[in-house]
Parts: sequence; C-alpha cells; structure tokens
Amino acid sequence: MTPDPLKPEIVDEKAETPQENETADAQVTQPTKLIRIASMVRAMLEEVRLAPLDIAGRKHLADIQQRAVDELKEIISPELQDELQAVMIPFSDDDTPSDSELRIAQAQLVGWLEGLFHGIQATLFTQQMAAQSQMEEVRRRMLGSGEAIASEGTPGSGAGSGAYL
Repeated sequence: MTPDPLKPEIVDEKAETPQENETADAQVTQPTKLIRIASMVRAMLEEVRLAPLDIAGRKHLADIQQRAVDELKEIISPELQDELQAVMIPFSDDDTPSDSELRIAQAQLVGWLEGLFHGIQATLFTQQMAAQSQMEEVRRRMLGSGEAIASEGTPGSGAGSGAYL
C-alpha cells in the first residue's frame, strides 16, 4: 500500500490575521532614507541638548525639522503618515520656537522613529519565526512520508536505515 502523496497547502493571502494586515499596511518604501533621516534627527536633538540656540538657529532648526517630517511622509504608508501627523505638533509660522519646544518636538520624532524601528524588527522576527515553523512542518511531513516508505521495504531486505535506503 502506497502512502497518500503530500498535497501542497494553499495559503489564502486574504485570510491573514488582523495583526499581519496592520503590519502589511504599515510600510516603508525607502528604508535607507528612513535610517538617514532618523540619524540626522537624533544628531540634531543631541546638538540642541548641548547648547542653546539663538533665534536664527531655532528658526533654521524648526525648518529642518519640518522638512524631515515632510521627507518621512513621502516614504511611509498612509497609515504611518496619519500616525506621524497625530504625534507631531507643527510649529507656528509666525513665532520662533523656544529651545524647549524644539527639544520636545525632536524627542517626539526620535521616539516615534525608534518605535517604528522596533515595530519593523518585531515584524521581521515574527515573519522569521513563522517561516521556521513552516519549514519544520514541511520537514516533519517529509520525514513522516519517508519513514512510511522505508518501513514497507522489500521482504527479507531488513529494516532500512533512512528515507533514501
């Protein structure tokens, strides 16, 4: 008696869990640009912490901050854009932000970016674990199939030593 052949499992992409759909929707189109912007914002935050800025420096830093946010919005999904917009409070055009306002805004942005990076890492880890689990399942199915074939053997040939013998 021959064992039933293995049948491939058909995975329906639409039948994902809600958590997987959330991470699929939250995408970054240019990860290297994201990392460069995050590094720049972190460096700016450190500079603002080290020394107070004059009015011109604060205006310039507020402008850089806004351009960084605008650049980020170009490379992230609409869901992440909405989240970023909710976190970031824009500076008013007529007033120069104070040192503390700049530090708070930059700390918010750095914190949001770090959260985004942690989310990306968690998603990659989850995907890696799911892939390993799938590989183990395939391996078990193949070994189970091989053991059934090897145990049948030919009469008088003795027990086989593996799936190939």
